[in-house]
Amino acid sequence: MPKMRAISLIIALTAVSCYAATPQPQLRFAWKEVDFVWDSPEQRATAVKDELFVPANNLPLGLARWKNKVFVTVPRWKNGVASSLNYVDIDGPQDQPLKPYPSLNDNLVADSAKEIPSNSSIVSVFRVFVDPCDRLWVMDTGLADILGSANQVAGPSLAIFDLNTDQLVHRYYFKLSDMKEDSFFANVVVDVDKDTCDNAFAYVPDLGAYGVVVYSLKQDDSWRVSHHYFHFEPLAGTYKVGGIEFHWTDGVFALALSEPQENGFRTMFFHAFSSTKEFCVSTELLRNYTHIDKNEAFNDFKLLGDRGARTQSSASFYDTNTKVLFYTQINRDGIGCWNSNKPYTPENNPLLFSDPTLFEFLNDLKVDDEGTLWLLSDKLPRFLYKSLDPNEINYRIFSIKATDAIAGSVCE
Repeated sequence: MPKMRAISLIIALTAVSCYAATPQPQLRFAWKEVDFVWDSPEQRATAVKDELFVPANNLPLGLARWKNKVFVTVPRWKNGVASSLNYVDIDGPQDQPLKPYPSLNDNLVADSAKEIPSNSSIVSVFRVFVDPCDRLWVMDTGLADILGSANQVAGPSLAIFDLNTDQLVHRYYFKLSDMKEDSFFANVVVDVDKDTCDNAFAYVPDLGAYGVVVYSLKQDDSWRVSHHYFHFEPLAGTYKVGGIEFHWTDGVFALALSEPQENGFRTMFFHAFSSTKEFCVSTELLRNYTHIDKNEAFNDFKLLGDRGARTQSSASFYDTNTKVLFYTQINRDGIGCWNSNKPYTPENNPLLFSDPTLFEFLNDLKVDDEGTLWLLSDKLPRFLYKSLDPNEINYRIFSIKATDAIAGSVCE
């Protein structure tokens, strides 16, 4: 018996040491509640009194990294969101206040506002994208107090900032033909090469009305793309996260772009939020959609495969260095991956990290130009359907080298 216990102890210690040797995401930022950098204490006190700032209603959701800035979005789900577009200093304290971008004045928009104060004003942002030309693309829904007295302050628009000067360089409002009755635009990815910055295309999924809007910077024009694959799966709309069961019908949401193919166009990988399937289409079709036969083009959208049960995903990002598609795993409290050189099967879509205490509703992820994978978790279901405990950490941002994240997995 003592010998058996010794063997068991050796096996246990070996397992622990192997686990410890596996790289884990590093916690970079953590907040119980977020606050902002104000012009003065008096300004903050007035904002709280006037309910322009209700701390409990400010939930970080999207992120992107550029040089020493990590951008953090705070959508106006509820009233009292002081600033929707912000950043933190990459080497600053873990719980540092968010710095409004481009300024607090541009973000401090009243929930009852009838119009935006200036062209650089930001109302409500879910996702942002940093392109190779040092520009920040911001998908502004224009909608305040979404779950309360919803107020469309301005129409949905793309705001583009020059990150070297922090100036708005262009703003484009979607056309009526881009939108449907249930449209909701919460994400954006940008197709551009650093040598041809003026020829950028933005792809914006419509999760509510199941379409994708394409915007051409050179043409300063947009058009809507429709397809069955943009819809949600009826059997994949049930979630259970943080002990809360809920049902969502969100359609196409996560978009990710490959490296350019031989013809110069990229592959766009996409999936509906409430789905376990992954699809793809060439950006050549998206760019030229207004000039092609829609019936013939239908079959150019391809089903890659199915990830398996409970693999609904809020965000994805394709890392061109590793050729790996990373994606969040909402129902499994972690992130998954797929190597694009392999068949798209459940076996080739492993769960890389999973921890309900850290990754409860992992909402966004990006790989920066240094090959670092950034992750944001925010307990969104509790925020929406119950309430968050202000005495515990509710929002976290992690980072890990993409190569370390996939080490030892089938994605390597």
